[in-house]
Amino acid sequence: MDLQELRITASLAYLDLEEEEFEKLQSAVEQLLQYFSKMMEVDIEGLPPTTHALVRENRTRPDQVLPFTDTDSLLENAPETEDRFIVIPNIL
Repeated sequence: MDLQELRITASLAYLDLEEEEFEKLQSAVEQLLQYFSKMMEVDIEGLPPTTHALVRENRTRPDQVLPFTDTDSLLENAPETEDRFIVIPNIL
């Protein structure tokens, strides 16, 4: 990437860089482009696409409805109740 392309890209990203920062950025971008060109040499034919390097299963559990009958012990912890409902104080 030449310096003019780098200046245009930086202005599109609203970056205000000094001249020496452009030189450092140009060097870093060149290294990235070399790395990407090296990646193009890797044979990926037949590899399935993935979103993560380590293939794992989803960690979520299936939804299950479980009966709960001990509501009295839960209501005992509420600061104020009214007819088996928890009273919420008005904020306004």
